[in-house]
Amino acid sequence: MLIKDLLTPSRVLHALEGGSKKRTLELISKTIAQQSDDLEEEDIFSGLIGRERLGSTGIGEGVAIPHCRLDHYNQVVGCLVQLANPIDFDAIDGAPVDLLFVLLVPTDACDKHLQTLGNLAELFSQTEFRQQLRSASSGEELLQAATHYKVNN
Repeated sequence: MLIKDLLTPSRVLHALEGGSKKRTLELISKTIAQQSDDLEEEDIFSGLIGRERLGSTGIGEGVAIPHCRLDHYNQVVGCLVQLANPIDFDAIDGAPVDLLFVLLVPTDACDKHLQTLGNLAELFSQTEFRQQLRSASSGEELLQAATHYKVNN
């Protein structure tokens, strides 16, 4: 699944004032729930926090990919976040996180979930991609950078 298929302009958050991992996930959960008739803020937040309790989704280089599966939901949803200030996310390299991509998938979408996570991890492992996201000065620029990035082989 392509990153452009997971995002909408309203699910791209630029310069979000998160403050902490918990508060950031609360704000993201609220944003996603406000845009969906089928998702509740508490269900999203509980799923994301539950996944974080299993181990941090901070993959290093200032990036985290919080994700969870949701019952009674049949779409894959993404939310791209650039934080105003990096936060501690218990990342594998110990570095604070300033870029997040939240991924919500239906409970029964195991293969799609894993494939999408792998694709996102590969994309965010590229220095140029992260630099383009970090240099975005608005939500529109952030969305443009994320959806129009060309992988150099």
